[in-house]
Amino acid sequence: MTIAFKPDETFRGTYTYRNSPKGIRRFPFPFHQDQYMYSVNMEPHTKGPEGSVFENAFDIDEHYIAEMRDRAITLERDPGRCVSLPHMMDAEWDTLELIMESLSRDYPELFTLTKDGDRWHWVNKPLGIDQTFTFGNAATLPCPPFEYITRQTQGDFVIMDQRDNNLFADSGMITSQADWSLMFDAGMSFMEWHGPVPLAHELGVFERALKYLLMLQQGRPVRRLNWTMTINPRLDTSPETYPEWGPDRASVTPDNVGDKVHLRVELQALFRLPRSNGMLFSIRGYLASMNELATYPRWAKRLHRVLSTLPNELAEYKGLVRYKPTTLEWLSKFDDGEVLPAGTQPE
Repeated sequence: MTIAFKPDETFRGTYTYRNSPKGIRRFPFPFHQDQYMYSVNMEPHTKGPEGSVFENAFDIDEHYIAEMRDRAITLERDPGRCVSLPHMMDAEWDTLELIMESLSRDYPELFTLTKDGDRWHWVNKPLGIDQTFTFGNAATLPCPPFEYITRQTQGDFVIMDQRDNNLFADSGMITSQADWSLMFDAGMSFMEWHGPVPLAHELGVFERALKYLLMLQQGRPVRRLNWTMTINPRLDTSPETYPEWGPDRASVTPDNVGDKVHLRVELQALFRLPRSNGMLFSIRGYLASMNELATYPRWAKRLHRVLSTLPNELAEYKGLVRYKPTTLEWLSKFDDGEVLPAGTQPE
């Protein structure tokens, strides 16, 4: 599989990020029906259709080089976006092994991993990295193993430690989060971490999710989709940088909705780690502007209906309230009332 990288696109300042027609086609549109409400909605993270975001364990796409550069910019500004508590070192090596083996297996033309006992040789061709190191010896890498490999993998990552019949967010590489803070949440239990989410607790969603995840087995990862909306194609929408992106919510007008308003979808996958018995939570983000989504009118119609019926509490939580009416008005021109079949596929 050949990927045409776009190394010069930006996720801040000039905002030159765009999806190619192929990138739009493979966008993980998250709405099966015309309404949305929380559910656990887990499914096995098995190999999906060729070319889809579900094809491989960790998706690499045309934005890879640019996203990794944006991550480096964020980490240089705020090193606290990567945190790992001291007892998580086994889980860090578990994560490095899982990602390196997955990428070298799924993208052999881009990544190679050669093992000679605990002497490993890793080559990342897109980023120009050629590294020999001793597995288990952090001193042989330029930075700790979790930071090392997540600087080279699209998406955010949390490693959850399992103890006392609970999960704790004890490690994280978070540079593209949807308005939550790793520094605030590090070390929290699963329920504490998800405390701010409205309505879901009353529905028992997180209680069921935790019970399900505690039984997750090695080699049987699971996935789900989550979504929100973002103004401009910005990855770093953290509370720490809110002054930089928060005011953008007031910048939406009827004339710029198509370019400025983006649907932001997270492909969330969970993997049981072998040595540590921890759990890797990968949060792979995708952005598509309203203009890009409207390439497929079925998506524009369904998004119009989902936003029209979205409970106010969820609109508040996702930060959509200020620009939702303008976005709905823009989307309405695509919605002719056609009855849409269930499913997320475009035309």
